[in-house]
Amino acid sequence: MQALRWHGVKDLRLETIEEPVTLNGKVKIKIEWCGICGSDLHEYVAGPIFIPENTEHPLTNEKAPVVMGHEFSGQIVEIGTGVSKLKVGDRVVVEPIYACGECAACRQGRYNLCEKMGFLGLAGGGGGFSEYVAADEHMAHKIPDSLSYEQGALVEPSAVALHAVRQSKLKVGDKAVVFGAGPIGLLVIEALKASGASEIYVVELSEERKNKAAELGGIVIDPKQYDVITELQQRTNGGVDVAFEVTGVPPVLKQAIESTNLGGQIMIVSIFEKEATFHPNNIVLQERSMTGIIGYRNVFPAVISLMEQGYFPADKLVTKKIQLSEVVEHGFEALLKEKNQVKILVSPKQ
Repeated sequence: MQALRWHGVKDLRLETIEEPVTLNGKVKIKIEWCGICGSDLHEYVAGPIFIPENTEHPLTNEKAPVVMGHEFSGQIVEIGTGVSKLKVGDRVVVEPIYACGECAACRQGRYNLCEKMGFLGLAGGGGGFSEYVAADEHMAHKIPDSLSYEQGALVEPSAVALHAVRQSKLKVGDKAVVFGAGPIGLLVIEALKASGASEIYVVELSEERKNKAAELGGIVIDPKQYDVITELQQRTNGGVDVAFEVTGVPPVLKQAIESTNLGGQIMIVSIFEKEATFHPNNIVLQERSMTGIIGYRNVFPAVISLMEQGYFPADKLVTKKIQLSEVVEHGFEALLKEKNQVKILVSPKQ
């Protein structure tokens, strides 16, 4: 089968590899659509971050080159022995987190914080940028016929957004700001709407992304036109209740901190490639709190349910659909060069 494998920075290769074997407890999935994630892009331009390059990952026993892609949907075409909850023909999405099940985090049910945590599509075990993938039964979640496969490919990134809002202290009627209207930032807007935020501000430079944020209901503030902190403080009478940092740009973290009110909270959702500095007094003197999140846990069913209600709409968030043979030039490179792109989906079908 055809699969896209990471060999190094700016070195992604479409190669012919063996189809995965459906072992005990696993299901074999024919991929319909796979989204290009910001994490994939980070690996492409600055990796390895999550990809094991020189040492095998402790849970997959694999190292680069690995098949990429972890935001995918498809149909089960084969089941292994011991599979009881799923059957051939089921439409599914995969929660691509590997966890050991034994460490302190896993024993507490916080499997996304597993000390050996990895992602299918980054740490080995196959990936969505291929024709087939084999995943453990517990990683696969059925999606209803009312949701398209394109919509299914958005479940994984939407889970990041919903987990971020769930882990925050946001209450119904609270005010929030999202710094960065890339794919995850836009999905955070949707999660905030579903969670009852009364005002959702969005700080973004890109014209295209500002328009998309406004289309989803965000109140856009352009940092080229306004002093962001002064504007937010004035519009919210002292600052927002929760700020979501979704850019990974160090200076923006300082803005996110200063945008919150007394006792406000800063949620760090992005992955940073470089260190970010801030003065601790900006936290201490106003009794603010700062929290980071990675991935998600126990949230896929809720995301699927919200999608059935119209949240996280693929028709507004997917800006391009391409074939696997086009993934580097018209996928990864397009996301680097074309600021109008939000979510690009890739199909292995010819």
